[in-house]
Amino acid sequence: MPFDPEFIKALQQLPSKEKDKLILRLLNKDTKLASRLRFELVETDSVEDKRSDLSNEIIEKVKWATNRYYSPGILLMDMREISGLINEHVAITKDKIGEISLNLFMIRQLLELNNERIAVAPRGKSYTLCIYIIARVFKILLLIQKQHPDLHFDFKEDIEIVGRLIGRNDSLMKTAIHNGLDVNWLLEFEIPEDIVEIHKNIKAMGFLK
Repeated sequence: MPFDPEFIKALQQLPSKEKDKLILRLLNKDTKLASRLRFELVETDSVEDKRSDLSNEIIEKVKWATNRYYSPGILLMDMREISGLINEHVAITKDKIGEISLNLFMIRQLLELNNERIAVAPRGKSYTLCIYIIARVFKILLLIQKQHPDLHFDFKEDIEIVGRLIGRNDSLMKTAIHNGLDVNWLLEFEIPEDIVEIHKNIKAMGFLK
């Protein structure tokens, strides 16, 4: 919400002690803002350090979810928890590259360890997880397209691997086709220039959910 100049001026004229009290009170109510300020003002770890730490955590969490596998629905819950960690990392560090690489890493790990399970699960039980994966891949492609072309190649190997993994899974392939994701975009690493418009139209028609 925008603040009018008069209000900003009044805040600036508050005594330092009053400002400190207000800041602490607000930070107690906004833990994400508090975490971001702590990262920017106090912590010595770099964005790359944080990204690397989270990559290791993703490996462990996907392995744990795989070892305790019960159903596609439970696996989906575990992946959403990991997604939440990635979202929190991005909110704190503003790591746009990490938003791509970590989501891509999560999907690759998920499929490398669970692709066969997803493929053989009854369609009714695996559909929501399949939609989640395809929607997440779309998001990754959209995020890559926003980056400078010189950075696109950094994601090529993982994108192609995810494409091959999807191609081996009939359930995922059917979900991709039905929801407008051309797996050849991944296999050939050719993201359409108009993918934003493509995605917008697909969502408008009620798909990807």
